[in-house]
Amino acid sequence: MLYKDFKEAIKSVGFNSVDEFITYAKISSDEVLVWIENDEVPYLVSLLIHTLKGDKDVLPASISLENIVEECLPLATLLEEASSFPSKLEEMFLLQKQLNDSTNGNHWELGINKFGKEINWLRCIHMEVAELIDSTPWKHWKNINSSPDMNNIHVELVDIWHFLMSYILQETNVPKAVSLVNTHCIYEASSEIDIKAVVKEAEKLSYVSLAIDTKNMPSFSGIERFIEQFFRTCKVAGLSFTWLQKLYIGKNCLNQFRQDNGYKEGTYIKVWNGNEDNVVMVSLLEKMEDVSFVHLYEQLEVEYKKN
Repeated sequence: MLYKDFKEAIKSVGFNSVDEFITYAKISSDEVLVWIENDEVPYLVSLLIHTLKGDKDVLPASISLENIVEECLPLATLLEEASSFPSKLEEMFLLQKQLNDSTNGNHWELGINKFGKEINWLRCIHMEVAELIDSTPWKHWKNINSSPDMNNIHVELVDIWHFLMSYILQETNVPKAVSLVNTHCIYEASSEIDIKAVVKEAEKLSYVSLAIDTKNMPSFSGIERFIEQFFRTCKVAGLSFTWLQKLYIGKNCLNQFRQDNGYKEGTYIKVWNGNEDNVVMVSLLEKMEDVSFVHLYEQLEVEYKKN
């Protein structure tokens, strides 16, 4: 929506001025200055105005515009973020293919690595699910009052994602993989975590793995079931797609950075100014709105040189 159209649109939903609208929507004046300069408003603002315009004549008198804004903005923000998901998925699938090519050889999709060893992505997923569950106080005989390690649960989900992407790529190609996954990425991660639900949903990933591996579920329909179940697990575990993507890029990038700086030779320094490299990596991710492999690698170089 053009800014000039935006000014007319807000009048149609009952606002007397731009200032009145941005107060309700909790938008900063600096953002509005950017809109004016570009003669364009973000999609989420356009969606919000259209929502208000469509409902304004049928809303109960007890419902204020401010309440509507509070309800609409999270959805609008999520939909705006979703527009970038295909490109983020493509980047992750390409990085995963590159990683598999370098570590397993160019024909790993056939299920054998360059050393002649069988590759079983389904078993990998099953084992990672077990590690995820071990990050929770599931044992009835030990540490029954301990707290779940949510950070590690998220890390294990990222590890599962590595193997799930590899399995999908084994059965198809990058464009098709992006198409299969894209619609499942649009969800709102839970803010209140039910750890029993997390364990239950994670176990279902193991069930799918075993069903496909034992030929009790067709491979292709199993992929679709896998994707759906994986993102349901992420949702109940409070792991958004945006943070999943950041952690994936972060872990992939850090692994490459280690190799490029003497990890195999034993000359790599893992503790940077008192913090382990993975802690530094996560702190960098938290400061980045959009994460790319190249940008993060450059930032890691800057931090590493401070040692």
